[in-house]
Order: sequence, then C-alpha cells, then structure tokens
Amino acid sequence: MSGSIPFYQKHHLHYDRGYRSKETQSKVSQYQASSRYSASGSASAATRSRGLNVSSHSGLEESRLSPSPKRAKPTYLAVDKDNQIIGYVVPIFRGSQEFATGLSDTEEARVRDTAAYMARRDLFTSGLEMERSELISRKETMRESAERITLNKRIHEHEEHFKRMNEDSLMHAPEFVIKPRSHTVWEKQCVRLHCTVSGWPDPRVVWYKNNVALDPLANPGKYKVESRYSVHSLEINKCDFDDTAQYRVSAMNSQGELSAFASVVVKRFKGEMDEFLPAPRRAITEVGPVSEYGITFQTHIVDKFGVSFGREGETMSLGCTVIIYPALHRYQPEVEWYRDDVLLSPSKWTHMHWSGDRATLTLTHLNKEDEGLYTLRVTTKSGYETYSAYVFVRDADAEVEGAPAAPLDVRCLDANKDYIIVAWKQPAVDGGSSILGYFVDRCEVGTTHWIQCNDTPVKFARFPVTGLVEGRSYIFRVRAVNKSGISRPSRVSEPVAAMDPADRARMRGTSAPWTGQIIVTEEEPAEGIVPSKPCDLQVTEATKNYVVLSWKPPGEKGLEGVMYYVEKCVSGTDSWQRVNTEIPVKSPRFALFDLAEGKAYRFRVRCCNSAGVGEPSDPTEATTVGDKLDIPSAPGKVIPTRNTDTSVVVSWEASCDAKELVGYYIEGSIVGSNVWEPCNNKPVNVTRFICHGLITGEKYVFRVRAVNAAGISQFSQESEAVEVKAAIGGGILHASPAPPYGITILECVRDSMVLAWKQPTFIGGADITGYFVDYREVIDGVPGKWHEANIKAVSERAYRVSDLKENKKYQFQVRAANMAGVGIPSLPSNTFLCEEWTIAVPGPPHDLQIREARNDSLVLLWKPPVYQGRDPVNGFYVDIKEADAPEEAWRGVNTKALEKTYTKIKDLKEGEKYVFRVRAQNKAGVGKVSDVTEPVPALTKPGTKEIVVDVDDDGVISLNFECGNMTPDSKFVWSKNYEDFTDTSRLTTETKGTKSKVVFNRPGEEDIGVYSCLVTHTDGASSSYTLSEEELKRLLEISHDHKFPIIPLKSDLAVELLEKGRVRFWLQAEKMSNNGKVDYVFNDNVVSQGEKYKMNFDKNTGVIEMTMESLTPADEGTYTFQLQDGKATNQSSLVLIGDVFKQLQKESEFQRKEYFRKQGPHFIEYLSWEVTPECCVVLKCKVGNMKKETSALWHKDRHQIKVDEHLGFAEGVLKLEIAQISKKDAGVYEVILKDDRGQDTSTLNLTDQGFKDLMNEVFSVIANSSTPLKITSTDEGIRLYTFVSYYNDLLQVTWHYKDSAIAFSDRIKSGVVGEQLWLQITEPTEKDMGKYAIEFYDGKGGLRRTVDLSGQAFDDAFAEFQRLKAAAIAERNRARVAGGLPDVVTIQEGKALNLTCNISGNPVPEVTWLKNDREITSDEHCILKFESGKFASFTITGVNTSDSGKYSILVKNKYGTESGDFTVEVTEGTPDLGVTSYWTDEEGNVVFGSNTPKEKMKTTLTGTKMQKRKESVSKASTVKNVEDREQDKKSEAQNEGDPAEVPALDSDQTKEAKVDLINQTLPVDQSEASEQPADSAEKPEAVAETT
Repeated sequence: MSGSIPFYQKHHLHYDRGYRSKETQSKVSQYQASSRYSASGSASAATRSRGLNVSSHSGLEESRLSPSPKRAKPTYLAVDKDNQIIGYVVPIFRGSQEFATGLSDTEEARVRDTAAYMARRDLFTSGLEMERSELISRKETMRESAERITLNKRIHEHEEHFKRMNEDSLMHAPEFVIKPRSHTVWEKQCVRLHCTVSGWPDPRVVWYKNNVALDPLANPGKYKVESRYSVHSLEINKCDFDDTAQYRVSAMNSQGELSAFASVVVKRFKGEMDEFLPAPRRAITEVGPVSEYGITFQTHIVDKFGVSFGREGETMSLGCTVIIYPALHRYQPEVEWYRDDVLLSPSKWTHMHWSGDRATLTLTHLNKEDEGLYTLRVTTKSGYETYSAYVFVRDADAEVEGAPAAPLDVRCLDANKDYIIVAWKQPAVDGGSSILGYFVDRCEVGTTHWIQCNDTPVKFARFPVTGLVEGRSYIFRVRAVNKSGISRPSRVSEPVAAMDPADRARMRGTSAPWTGQIIVTEEEPAEGIVPSKPCDLQVTEATKNYVVLSWKPPGEKGLEGVMYYVEKCVSGTDSWQRVNTEIPVKSPRFALFDLAEGKAYRFRVRCCNSAGVGEPSDPTEATTVGDKLDIPSAPGKVIPTRNTDTSVVVSWEASCDAKELVGYYIEGSIVGSNVWEPCNNKPVNVTRFICHGLITGEKYVFRVRAVNAAGISQFSQESEAVEVKAAIGGGILHASPAPPYGITILECVRDSMVLAWKQPTFIGGADITGYFVDYREVIDGVPGKWHEANIKAVSERAYRVSDLKENKKYQFQVRAANMAGVGIPSLPSNTFLCEEWTIAVPGPPHDLQIREARNDSLVLLWKPPVYQGRDPVNGFYVDIKEADAPEEAWRGVNTKALEKTYTKIKDLKEGEKYVFRVRAQNKAGVGKVSDVTEPVPALTKPGTKEIVVDVDDDGVISLNFECGNMTPDSKFVWSKNYEDFTDTSRLTTETKGTKSKVVFNRPGEEDIGVYSCLVTHTDGASSSYTLSEEELKRLLEISHDHKFPIIPLKSDLAVELLEKGRVRFWLQAEKMSNNGKVDYVFNDNVVSQGEKYKMNFDKNTGVIEMTMESLTPADEGTYTFQLQDGKATNQSSLVLIGDVFKQLQKESEFQRKEYFRKQGPHFIEYLSWEVTPECCVVLKCKVGNMKKETSALWHKDRHQIKVDEHLGFAEGVLKLEIAQISKKDAGVYEVILKDDRGQDTSTLNLTDQGFKDLMNEVFSVIANSSTPLKITSTDEGIRLYTFVSYYNDLLQVTWHYKDSAIAFSDRIKSGVVGEQLWLQITEPTEKDMGKYAIEFYDGKGGLRRTVDLSGQAFDDAFAEFQRLKAAAIAERNRARVAGGLPDVVTIQEGKALNLTCNISGNPVPEVTWLKNDREITSDEHCILKFESGKFASFTITGVNTSDSGKYSILVKNKYGTESGDFTVEVTEGTPDLGVTSYWTDEEGNVVFGSNTPKEKMKTTLTGTKMQKRKESVSKASTVKNVEDREQDKKSEAQNEGDPAEVPALDSDQTKEAKVDLINQTLPVDQSEASEQPADSAEKPEAVAETT
C-alpha cells in the first residue's frame, strides 16, 4: 500500500496513524477519546470566560480548571429523524469567546431562548451569570452529542458490514458528502474545519494550507487533525494573522482523488468594528482598564536611524527611541513600519520589535527588494508621528567576474491551473556588457529542487511558466545572463498555487464583527438554464509569447456551475476555433499560448453549464501577436542640485510616451574618472531622487535611464557637473546674499526720498526674503552715523525713506536677507539732497527687467516713475545701444510714445549684447532716463520653449507652457499684459510637474491681450502669447468644432464585390476611439448582425463594413451607416435602385458562379498565345487550385498531344511551345483540367484568321529583329544583306530598287542562308547604283530596311569587288605544296630515306630543293624528281651523318611562291636490311612501322605545317598491318603494367607527334610501287620511305 501513496503524503505521519486507528480502536476507546476532548474543550472555554490566560491544549489531557466531569466531545454534525447526516451545525463566535451549541430539531425553542438570553447577557449581565448559563448549555449539548455518536457508530458499523459483503460493487472514488465551510474568527480564537468523505476503500485525507501540507507534529499544539467515522476535522488553536489562508482537504483512494476548499479569515478588534455597535470587551490588566479618552498624548521620536547602506546578504537593524508623554504603565501605541509607503508585516525577511520605548526593524537578509524609504509611524489616540530615512542595498559580489547583478522583485502576475506568468525587474548593474536575457527557475514548495523553465534566455521581463501540476504550490526565481556568465539568483517569489482562480477565490463566509456570528449563504443553483453571453471581454495583456483575456460573468445570478469556452479567429476570417476544447475554465480570465507571432487574432468567450453552451460574447478587436511594449525612450534633461555635504538631488524629464514604466535607474560618476556607479539598485517611479553616499567636495555628473518590462532604455545625456556641498551658500563662507547695488533716487519731497536699487548678483543659495535700508546724514562732506530706515524687511526693490530733514544731504546703503541671514550692506550711495522736486517733467522709470530673450528679439518691462511731474505720465520712450558702443550710439526704439510699460524689441542681431534705458513723458516733456540695464545677449537659450495654444476634445481653450530646467523651488507665474490676473474667474491655472497651463473659462473679447509665463528660480525661462481678435475668433471656431464634432471620413459609403459574389458595403473614418459605435440602416430600418448581414468595425483603421452573401430583389434600396463617437457624429448613405442595383446583382451572381468554378482546378487566365523574341510560339494558360492528382490534357483538333512534346508547367502556368511554326501547326487547341473536384476547359482557335493573326505576329517579331541593311562585296559582285533572329518559310519578303519591286534574273538574285537574307548583284555596273530596300510583310504596316548603293558606297563596294575577283584568280592558280612534310625525321645511319609531296599551281611551278638554305641538285646519293607536274620526291639512298641538316622544297610560279621545310637527324646504329617508311595522315600525324625501336619513337614533330599534312599511304594493306601491330603493342604494354612506353598517337597530338623508327622488311622497289598517279587520288598524300 505504501507504494501507491503519493510522495507528498508519506511525510504526514498523522495520516497513517488515523488510517490504522480505524481498524484497531474499539467503540469504547473512540467514545472515551471524544469524551476527553470534550472535557478539555469545555475547560478551555470556561477558563477563557473568566479572562484567564490558558495555554493551547492538544485535547489529550483533562483540564484541571474545570470542576465538571468528563464530557463527550462536541460534534458539529446535523442529522434528521432517520439519522441521516444532512449538514453541519455552525458554532457561534463572539467577541473573545467560543462555545458550541447543538442545534437539534427537538430543541428549537430552547435554542431561541438561549440565543436571546446570550444577547441580553452580552449587553447587561455579569460574568457570573454568563458562566452559569454556559455551564447549563454545555451539559445539555454534550449529552445530545453522546447520543448522536452512539447512533453514528451503529450506522457506520452497518455500512462497514455491507461494504465487506459486496466490496467490489461498492468501490468508488472519494466524494465529499459535506464540504468544509469557510470561517471568519477573531484573533486568539480557535477554529475547526469539518468535512464528511465517502468512498471505498476508505479515502486517506490530508489537509493543506495554501497548498502546503500541514504537519501537526511540526507545530505541536497549533494544529490537530482527526478522522473518525468518515468525519474529518482540522482544528487551528489560537488563530493569528498568519492563519488567514485557503485550506484544502484532499481525499484519495485507489479509485481517484478529490479536493475541497475552505477559507479562514482572522480579524482584529481594532479598526474593524461598526461605530454603532458597542466595542468588544477587553482584558482587564492589573492596573485597571486603559482608556485614551480625555488624555492628550505627545509623541517624540528621538535617537533616529539615518540614511543606511547595506549589501545583499547582510543583516541590518533600524531603530528609534519613542518618548510618549504622559507615560502610562503598559500602554502600547500602534507601531508600524512602512517601506515606500507600503505597510510591512512580520516575515522571515523582516522582524519587528517594540520594547516599550524603542521600535526596531531588523532586515535579516538584505536584498535589493529591501531598498527604499523606510518610515516609522507611531500612532496614539491624539495623533501620530513619523520619521523616514532611505536604505540603500548594493549588489553582492558576482560569482563570475563580469556577470550581471541579480534581478529583483520577482512576482506572479497571473496564476492558473496550467500556467503562471512570472514578472521581474531588471537589475541596475549589467556587469559591463549588455544583458542577453533571463532564466526563470521554479521549485515546488516543500522541496529544494530547482528546475530551469526556459532553454534560451528571454529578454522580456515576463515569462509564462507552463508544465505545472494542478493544485501544487511553487516559488520562482530569476537569473540574468550576459556574455561573461550568469548572475546570482534573485530572491524567491511568494508561493503561488497552480489552480483555477475561481477555486482560489472561493470564499462564501462573512462575519458580523462584534458578535462573532458566522453567516454562511449559498444560493441554490437554477438548474436547466443555459447562461447568457459574458460581457466586457478584453485583451489585458499581449506579448509574442502569450495573450491574456479577461471578461465579466453573465449578469444572471444563481446559474448552475458556469464555466467558459474560449474561441479564437484569425483576423479577416470567420473561422472560429475553440482553444480549450477538453476542459472549460472556471474563472473569467484565460491565457492563450502558441499563437503565431505577427498574426492578428480576434477572441470571444462562451458560457456553459450542464444545460448547454450559451451564445458567444462580442469579439474583441483584432490583436496582433507580438511585444506591444517598446523599450522606453531615454529620459530628458538631467538636473543635479546640491542638497547636503554627501548628497545631491537629481531631477530629470520623464521618458516620452513610455508605457508600463517600472521606474528609473540613476548613475553617478566623479568628473574625469569615467567610472559609473549606480545610485539606486531598485527602480524609482518618480522624476526626482536624492543620491546619497557621495564624497564631499568632489564634482559629479549623473545620467538616468528608464525601465519597463521590455527592457532598459538608453542613458540620458549627462548632467552638468555639480560639486557635492551644502545647498545654502553653495559651500562658500557667507551663505547670505551679496550686497545690492545701483542705488538711485526716484522721488524727493521735503522730508522723504524714494530709493531704488538693483538685485544682488549673488543671492546666496536661497531666495531673497527682503531688504533693509540704512541712511546717514552728511554734513560738510563728513558722513554721520548709520540709522535703520526700516525694521521689517521690504520685498520690493524700492522704498520711501521718511522723517528726513529738508535741505539736508544723505547717503544710503541697502542689505539683502535670505533664510541664511542678512548680507553685508552695499556701498554707500552718492550723496543726495533732500529737497522737493519741482520740475515739470516726470522722474525716471525704474526696475527694468528683460524677458523672453531670443535670437532676434526680447521683451523689456519697467515700472513707471514715482515722480509724475506736474502732469500725469502719458507715454514712454525706449533707447537701445550695443553694450560696448559709445554713449553717442544711443538710439530710440520707438518714435511714438508707448502707453504700456512693456514692449517687444525686434530686429536684434543674434549673439550681440545690448543695454536699454527708458524715459517717461507728460505734457511738459520727456523726463529723466532710467538706469541702464545690464548687458543682455540676443540669444535663445538651449531648451527654450514657447507657449502653445491648445483646444481639447471638449472645446476648452488653454495656453500651455513647459520648462525643462526647473528647480525644486521653481514656480510658474502667469500674467496678462505682464500684470497679475485681476479677474481670476475668467481663467484657471493648472500646474503639474514641469508643465503649466491657463484655461479660459468663458473665452470672449475681454480675454484679448498678451499672456506671458515666467518660471522663477531659472535662468529667465519665459514666453508670451498674443491673443488677438482674429486669433480669438479662430480658436472659438475650433472650440465649436470640438464641442459639436463631426467624425471626418476618409471615404464615403461605397459598395464592392468580394469573392463568392459577396457584397461589401464599407466606408473609412479618419479616426474613431474605442468607444465609437455604428448603426447600420437599410430603408430607415436598423439591421443587426445575423445570417444575412455580417458587420465589422476595425477601430484601428477606421474601416466600417457590412457584408451580404448575395443580393435579392428585396435588397434594393438605400443603405446608411450612422457613426457616433462620443459627441461626434456622421453618416453616409448609398442608393442602390434601378439599373444600378440590377447591374450589381448580375455581377454578384456571376462572381458567385465563378467562385464555385474555382473550387476545383480552374483557369485563372484562359488559353492564349505569345511570340517570344526568338520567334517561338508559346501557347499558355494560368491555372489555379491545382494538386498532385490534377491532370492537364492538351488536345489539337480533338487529338491528345503527347506529353513528350514541348509541354511545361511552372508557377501555375501551363505552356505548349511550337519552336518552328508552320501551316501544319494550324488547328484548334484545347486544355482540360480534371481531378476529383471537377474539371475546367479552355479552347484556342488557330485556324483561318486566328492562324493568320498568329503568323502576322511571328512575321512582325522577325521583321523587328532584322538588322539594318548592309553592303558587302564578293569575288562575284556586290551583296546586300540583313540578319533576322529566326527565318520562317512563310515569311513574305520583297526587295525594292528605287521604290519598285525587283525583277530577279541570273544577274540579280535573292536568297536565304540560315538567318541571313541577301540580294546578289553579279558583275555590277553603274546602272545598278541607287536606293535598295527589303520589305517584311506582317499583316499590318510592314517593316522596310533601306540602304543607298550610290556614290562613295558604290565606288567602295565596286573597288572591293574588283580586288576580291583578282585575288580569287591568283589564289586558285598560285604555286603551293599541297601535301605535308614531317618537321623532323630521325633515321639510323645506312638506311634509305624517301619523302614525297604533292605540288599544284597554274602554270606548273618550278621546284627547287635546298639544304641548309643552299640549293642542291640530283645525283646518285640524293635523287630529286618532279613528275607529272604534281609529285615531287626526295630520296637519299644511303644515309650518313653528313646528310643531317635542314631541307626545304621551294615551288614558284607567276602567282606566288611557297616552301616546305623538314629536318633530318641521322643517328648511329646497326644497319638494317629492311625499309622504313613514314606516312603523314590528314592531321599531319606520322604513322610508324611495326618494328621501329621504342627508344626512337620519342622524336617529336613540330612545325606550322602539321595541320596541313594529309594522310600518306604506301599500300592500304601495309597501313592496316602497321596499325594492327601498334594496337598489339599497346595491349602488351598495358598488360605488362608499363603505360609510359605506349606511344601516344591520339588527336590531342595534332601539333606535336613522336616519330620512332620501325624496322620492317620492305623491298626498295615496293616503295616506288607505292607512288600513286595524280589522277588516282582525290587527296594528295606525302610518303616517306627509308631503306
């Protein structure tokens, strides 16, 4: 039996004990055990009711605190009158107490009374009354339980007896008669889960918590598992938060396995009670109840932890001392720890401790997940105090040098019974080389065996893990890999079970908080009702590996066992395929794998239950399989700001259009080191981060990159260098501002002066909060003591100093102040006389400011003069000059006085520095000039942006401005006409991050003006926008279009025919959102999706279409598409009536028939002919839907064409080639396609006119291929000719002379040679001069080629003819050596040599023989003969060494001379009585005698005449014998294995031959007989003989 037990059950000892006890324990022992447990349980309950602390018990010992005797164990089974088990009795849980009540049918009245009594007792009775009531109730309950146990024993014994009598017929898989119920209990209470299991053989039962098997021995006193009479229970003692989980009970026998689930929720009193209910009773301490009412606590956190640095694998403790006043004994505040605003709870990674005055958090094994901002929160009734500091965790050293750091934050995004999607975050450190991908490992909970899930690294930070066992729990980890190696594994994920989410989420229990009563409800399922379709189906995630769908269940409640089928369809088709064909899913979420990357799919879901399968949901939009997520773009500008001596605040622009952004990694580097270190190892999801741990005084640069699941972006541009110093004062000695300067007088009266000054050049690292003015009197040039003019700082840079003395002289100084203090005073001003100004003109304007500096313009602002003069100021003049120009260079910007206190100065020179001043005027004239501004360059600063006007979809008009170089203290300041807004009701300002906008609430003429925005704490970032009357009108029109929009259409409603004759009505909208919808209307009636109409709306492309299978007369009418997208609407109509409709219907029917024809093999293009440039006629047709079994038969005149003729099939085209077409090829050609699906036929008529048209095309191709007509000369006359690519006998050609057809004769002839067409003029004369032409007939216009045979062309041709004619005569009659002579003759001394050659020529040539270029004559030793005027012979009777040399024959007549050369080599040797002859064949090769010595057969014959030599034969029989002997020699040499001695006499030796002397017995007179007369041989032969 042990072999059949699953491995995970072998570790649970209680399982085997419980199984064996069923056969060994007697009825009495069972009863006693249950009694012991009842007594113990009662004692425990009674003890808790007195408020005593009692330790957890195991149920095996009696309680010493209870005076009651042993009682039966309480049971929670409910039975009917026939003792059949019908359910559980659910115990009632109160605030801090638990007791069981037996709810039998016979005591319903007592139960109601007891319940009412308990309610009254809880509210009003004392503890003694409660104990008495509980004691009575317990006695009655235990007595009834004992009776039920006895009855259940009898039932069980009867069932066991029946099973043994008929065991085989009753064997069945486990079945839960009663499943465990979910419970919600209070902390520190006990809970018991019950279930009843049937099955034979008896099932073995195992309990699981979150899919991890429970072992009571591993947690003594915590869990107790019992199995009695098919009733199984799990008791959890003193529940705490960790016991909140899903519990599973698994029953298994040889017939199968079944599981049931129940959830336990453990709650606390605090924060979970309804306010209208009284609070639960609390334990009474030794010093009495603690109440926070009426006490105000003061909390102080001291001895704080600072910014901390750790490394992976280390242990770190964070702690703070907490002082609470007033101090109450044993008062415990609520102490909570947070990481990145997420509440931490105790785990194996985090331990929390509160000692009464100190809170400590211990991180036992640091990991990068532990990095973040840690916050301690101490809460009392009077409020809470918090303290936060950052913890940085650096990577552990890599196991392999250069390997990347470990990934982090591994978690499970989606879990189902057959897959789990694992996600993680990429590490900040890649080890020096880019990360190639990641490996995902899994480990089953309870084991230590890790299994790698993917064979190749995945780059996407999500991976679906498949191949899991349903019901088991797994943990995961991830490793990164680069070219150097693999990283350390990440921290493991939380355990997750591979099960259907519906099973995981099955929680039916709720709780009434203060009474503890558990209410369990479960609707009765409505049987026989098919569920409706699901709703809100959407694709929640799509990658190249998987697609996740989610939907909402149907709206009806109480349906029986609703499950789901998922179907997919390739976009553009209507073929739906069920994905989960075997088992429907229970949860409304499903992941699809094995989809083709790059393809687009649509999905839909059907509900099903035992009653059937419902209608499908609305399909999703087309989803293309692939990684939709792109790697984010690099972050924008990075700005570092000084913070402390060891930290810098880094801010940056967020990545543009980044999707599913995980966060950012920041890196820093000391300037010049080129070594980058990560500032954070855990991505931050903000655009501002404080980098700690920097070296004071060093300069750093920073860069940032963004992270999402697709990968890590490129680095941003490096920031400017920043020195690590404290922010205030920038690290200089004085943090206060520099002194102001440029003190001037704006107005003077009898006892006061108005001063103005300029802002300090250095503000000291913090904003200037105000100014302090001092003055002193100057008497006779001697300054007096300084006096304070103002006690409270003034924010403006102008101040009226009062209480001065008239006609006295004064000096002034100004000091600026910021948060660091008051700066040093300015230099004393000039001495000013305090006397009242009486001039008529205004004083000087002041506070000149430069805004919006650009390459060619800027804006100048100023404040009007304080002193107006006699009359009000009515205008201003602005002067300008280059900064380095002399005073004479001042020039006016405006000729007409400006009414406003600002102006835009244009037409500046880029890069030039300018200064400005302003003068005011009134009726009296122009007043004093203002102070000159500081030099300002006309230059647009990098990153400068302008105000952008925008009208949103709701028609709201807004002005938008963005600043990329903001500081933490920067603010957007909007103004109209460079003044603060006065009517804020017309404008609304919104600022978010680096963007700000002004929204016009009620746009109108009152809003016309110049709108500007200034960003403080920047280098002057500002911009303006002029809203003119015309611009306002334009914006209002756009706003109206947006408020009442019309959906723009790319194309109106149109109709087209699809395959199978289907009719498609369609239009395309420019753009529609996902909320857009369409109504399809026919003759004012809305039509919907069905068998007749198929609708589709592709929101990505805006294409809206409706298709119909065919058209009937009832479909004649008007079709309309009505579009709506939010507020936008539009419609388009198409009228199909009368002839238009009939024509469309006719074409649809034709297309439908064509479709069915094309279901089998068919012709895409019917049989036709074409003529190739080579004049080959090709009959061809294009076919489709072919398969291997399809036959293609060609016929001509109903006779099948054999397959071995020029038939071809390639790329769906059938061809028949007719290479040289003629009249016999005329006929009717037919092609038949045939297979089991049907046949199709195509016919081509090539008779009569059809054949003529074909031949005319052939003639046309021939004519077009003809070359221009050319002239050539022959020895007979002049020839005109042209070439064609192919000549056909049917081609009609006409030659013309002077535009008239030529009448041919013996002197003028035409003909064809191959592809050459020629006209021959024999013995031409001047009469033949003129224009000649050849005309090709092609049935159309024909083609004519012409040439002009006159003038110089005729003279040249005629002269060439005369020359060729004379050359031909000379060539025919010149003297020549017709036969060939050998180049070299090697002969033994003493032998005779005879050589003969043929001579030709007219007249007969003269013959001369030469030796070594000297003429020789015939004598007895050397006999020279020339016979019949044709044969010349050379004979040496006895060869000696003096005969060696070069010999030549010279023939000559009046037409020419020719010679033939040969060399004679005489070798020593024994004389032979025989005669050796040499013959030359037609190729000039020498034929040897049979007895020539082998060593002599190596002489080569070389020379230019070898190709001209002819075969020379003395006698046919002799030559035959020589050849036979040579063949025998070759055979013998091959048999002896010496191929080197075989003479090589093949055709490759036409230019080089070896001549060997062969000894043979041939009489001398025979050599003479071998000479042939001239008339007996057509080809002269050269004969050589030796004696």
